[in-house]
Amino acid sequence: MYVNYRQRLRAGRDFTVVMRSDAASGGVLAAAGKIVHEMAPDVAPRFRTFQQVFSASLDVRKFNLLLVGVFAGTALLLAAVGIYGVTAFWVTRRTHEFGIRLAIGAQKADVVRLVIGQAFKVAAIGVSMGIVAAFALMRFMSKLLFDVKPTDPLTFVVVTLILAGVALAASYIPARRATKVDPMVALRHE
Repeated sequence: MYVNYRQRLRAGRDFTVVMRSDAASGGVLAAAGKIVHEMAPDVAPRFRTFQQVFSASLDVRKFNLLLVGVFAGTALLLAAVGIYGVTAFWVTRRTHEFGIRLAIGAQKADVVRLVIGQAFKVAAIGVSMGIVAAFALMRFMSKLLFDVKPTDPLTFVVVTLILAGVALAASYIPARRATKVDPMVALRHE
C-alpha cells in the first residue's frame, strides 16, 4: 500500500514503515535507508528488525524480572543470616550443655547433628509457611508468569532444596563451634 508520508503526519514527523522480505535484513535495511535518504534527505530514519522491536517490547518485563531476582537473592541472604544468627545464639546459650554432652561421651558428630537438626526444624517451619503462602498467592502471581504454571512442582522442589541448603550452610558454622567446647570447662562451671 502506498501512502504519501507528508499526508499522514501527526504531531511530529514520525511514521512507521513495516517491510517483509525473504532477503537478509542487513541488505534490506541498507537499501531502505538509501531510498528514504534519496526521497527526503532531512529525515533521519531509524531501522529495526522485528526481533529488535520484539525484544524492546519485553524490556519492562526483563527489568521487573531482574528486580524480582535481586529481591529474591536479598531475601535468601537475609534468611541465611537470620538462621545463622539464631543458631549461633542458641549454641552460645547451650555451650555448657554441649560441653557436658561431650564430657559424658557424646561424639562431635552427635553435637553437630543436634545443632543442624534444630536449625532444620526452624527452616522446615519457615519453608512450610512459605509454601502455604505461595499457594495462597497463586492467583495474583499467575499474571507475572510466562510459560510456567503457578503450581509447577519442579519450582517448588528446587526452591525447597535451595532453602534447605542455605539452612545447612548457615547452621554448620555454629554447629562446628559447638563441638569446640572444652568439656572440662563445662564441668567446672556446673
